[in-house]
Amino acid sequence: MMPLPTRYFVTYFSKLRRNCKQKLGITNTILLLSFFTGVFGATAAIIIKNLLYFSASYLANDFTASVLSKIFPRVQHNYLYLAFPLIGIILTIYYVKRFVKDDVRHGVSKVLGAISNNNGKLSQHNMYSSMIGSSITVGFGGSVGLEAPMVLTGSAIGSNLAQYFKMSPKNTVLLLACGCTAAFAAVFKAPIAALVFAIEMLMIDFTAATVLPLMVAAATGIVLSILFMGHNVMFTVPADAAFYVKNVPYYIILGVFTALISLYFIRTLRAIESWFSKMKRKYLKGILGGLFLGGLIFFFPMFYGEGYISINEILSSTTPELLFKNSPLFSLTNLPLLFLGLILAIILLKVIAMAITMASGGVGGTFAPSLFIGGFCGFFVAHLLNLFFGLHLPYINFVLAGMAGIMSGVMLTPLTAIFLTAELSIGYSLLIPLMITSSISYLIVSPIEKYSLYGKKLAEKGELKTHNKDFYAMRKVDWRNLIDNDVATIPIHSTLRDYTLLIANSTRNLFVVIREQKFAGLLVMDFHRDIIFDQNKYDSVCVIDLMIEPEEFIFETDSTRTVLDKFKRTGNHNLPIIKEDRTYVGFLSSVKVLTAYQDFIAEESNS
Repeated sequence: MMPLPTRYFVTYFSKLRRNCKQKLGITNTILLLSFFTGVFGATAAIIIKNLLYFSASYLANDFTASVLSKIFPRVQHNYLYLAFPLIGIILTIYYVKRFVKDDVRHGVSKVLGAISNNNGKLSQHNMYSSMIGSSITVGFGGSVGLEAPMVLTGSAIGSNLAQYFKMSPKNTVLLLACGCTAAFAAVFKAPIAALVFAIEMLMIDFTAATVLPLMVAAATGIVLSILFMGHNVMFTVPADAAFYVKNVPYYIILGVFTALISLYFIRTLRAIESWFSKMKRKYLKGILGGLFLGGLIFFFPMFYGEGYISINEILSSTTPELLFKNSPLFSLTNLPLLFLGLILAIILLKVIAMAITMASGGVGGTFAPSLFIGGFCGFFVAHLLNLFFGLHLPYINFVLAGMAGIMSGVMLTPLTAIFLTAELSIGYSLLIPLMITSSISYLIVSPIEKYSLYGKKLAEKGELKTHNKDFYAMRKVDWRNLIDNDVATIPIHSTLRDYTLLIANSTRNLFVVIREQKFAGLLVMDFHRDIIFDQNKYDSVCVIDLMIEPEEFIFETDSTRTVLDKFKRTGNHNLPIIKEDRTYVGFLSSVKVLTAYQDFIAEESNS
């Protein structure tokens, strides 16, 4: 028998589904469902965050101290980093292969794909599968973040709630975005950034009808987060951080540097994922990835897990050298130049550690690595300028600005980067440095990488609805359903007499000349008005003397965009469709294609 709480919720939602639309109306129903989506999405995010904290703490401290230190008293804790990532990735692969049977590695990409190709519908397993998989991966030291899986989990909750209440595609996408917003707000305690992320990344229309449900979900997420996890922000920053106009040139330098690192981030991740994708044996990928990742963490312990602890250490500590206290490289930190080189190595190798974790079978996201790398970028630039030029740049300001720069460059979401970094730390007192660094990074990266890390593959296939709705509509409108087969044909050896008889029995002024079913030319009646009434020429003039060759042909393999380009280039309202061997297929009207395109856009907007 079903447990009492479960029965209560099932009964409640069954009654709600039957009555809410009639009694509340669609607008109030959306607001009510956005609240429930916020509750469930935020709760899932809070649970996974706490599970990760306890599991990681137990593995890194209690398990080591209580079990292994007694069995192997001479083994240092750091050597366990060689084993933990391997175990985590293998367990994740087993879980995904055995129970999920779906790719859940790229959470935000999955959400964008659902919006573009499935009217916002996500599978039920997405409400928990990526959450469990990422907990295993990150809990055992995988060098990725939990935020993208949480976004997928919250989005799936909103999507499935909309499907349960039989919402339209447009409202399904809206509730999906509400789940994303609630999870984002809960895990980061950043409601404004969560709202901006939904608009900037998911491209939700900025109207009162859409923003209000998103605000309800964000508010619900942040309230629950404060109730269960307190008021503390993620990064501890002294209250005396301030912005000085004289440092603006150095923030510009930081913006350029974060842009270059963002490009390195994107290209390296793709290259490593491409290399691992060539390996068909999943467990072999997991073993190789786990061993390599363990080796990296052995020398760079700050790569273990999400890395937020390390960011707090460089924000609040006067001795950042202690980041390497459990590393064989600790002795090198006493030399200023070598220490600077180690910080640069952290930046470059963290990207590799993250990419290997994901490509070898781990589940996680790039939010935490982006913030981690950005923080160390800011520290590196400030330390470099202070060391060689005798400046006294504030490390705190540059660490925070670096976070905004990398997030803006990698995700191409400058507004999210600015508001998130501000809400994660000390508020908006450093808004100008965040804006400078984030904007410069975005302006450099965006012309080179037109689409974000999450939308690149979808965009290449023409399936990224959120960022190019016109192109998406062109992909979805199939002009092959609009072919006109009513244009009459006439054999190439026909005479003018045959041509006039065809005109008499037709309502069109356009005719196709064929030779053994192959397209030979066109006859346009308006061009022949001077002779079609001259009966003396009926038997002496043949259609081969009158036909013309069209400027363009439409081929069966042409895309809608190509077809529209041909209409635009020629200025014609009708074009013939042929196969590669010139077999005649039919005609296509530009009016029909444009009407179908406009109807699709209207349906997407009003559905």
